[in-house]
Amino acid sequence: MTPTTTTAEQSGSYSSSLATPRPHLGHAMASEWTKLVSLRSTLWTLAALVLTVVGVGLTVVSQTTDVDYTQINFTTPALIGLLVGQLAVIVLGVLTISSEHGTGLVRTTFTAAPDRYRVLTAKYLVFSMVAFAVTALSVFVVGVTAAVMRGGTASGPHAAGEWFGALLGCGYVTLLGVLALAIGALVRHSAGAIAVMLGLVTLPPVIGAMLSMWEAVASAGELILRHNVPVALMTLFGLPQGGDVGPEPSTVSQLMLIVLVTGGAVIASYVIVGRRDV
Repeated sequence: MTPTTTTAEQSGSYSSSLATPRPHLGHAMASEWTKLVSLRSTLWTLAALVLTVVGVGLTVVSQTTDVDYTQINFTTPALIGLLVGQLAVIVLGVLTISSEHGTGLVRTTFTAAPDRYRVLTAKYLVFSMVAFAVTALSVFVVGVTAAVMRGGTASGPHAAGEWFGALLGCGYVTLLGVLALAIGALVRHSAGAIAVMLGLVTLPPVIGAMLSMWEAVASAGELILRHNVPVALMTLFGLPQGGDVGPEPSTVSQLMLIVLVTGGAVIASYVIVGRRDV
């Protein structure tokens, strides 16, 4: 005869003796960190960033002389690799959230942590810290190497501000990755989000050049040519710019533009992720 469960036995539910602390942002960040570093694609993407920036940068340094650094900063050789390496940051930003949508893991994540804003905030914070640390370390390895190898008297004086400019450049690339994460949250598709980001990075110089050929919209074309990702990075890394597209844009204007665009996308991601179904 099958034993039956009485009402008294049902009311005596199991109670764990272990402490159950109230979940907070730190727990969400620890979870996101575990997911980020446990993925093989993350490690390969970061390795591609380091190899591109450091490998190309040191190659450029080996081909320069002390006199070349009277016109450029010690960190400028890192820019050559960073113009390609930024794509790795963008891809990592997209995959940080779109891979969970692709595998369905996001349902488990939101079931375990129902506060979606906290989960999204943890993703932004963990990704930003990792992307900025790896990018800055790669750039400064190249810059320090250039300073040691080419820092003779023929290279002229170098102010500490050029290192701060490179740090701002690393922050600019990190914001590009944050923008990619926000686009990934909105699109929920890896290939689609990466395509959108590649368009935002590569198309403005082409569109600006095309618009500059027509007199009616030439001013708009020149404005786009002065404010796009490659030109912004060249400005922050102290690389002289050629061409005749009007006055050289300031560092503040370049940073304000990326902050406004990224901030708008991040706010939109919070609104959409909080409202829609997974």
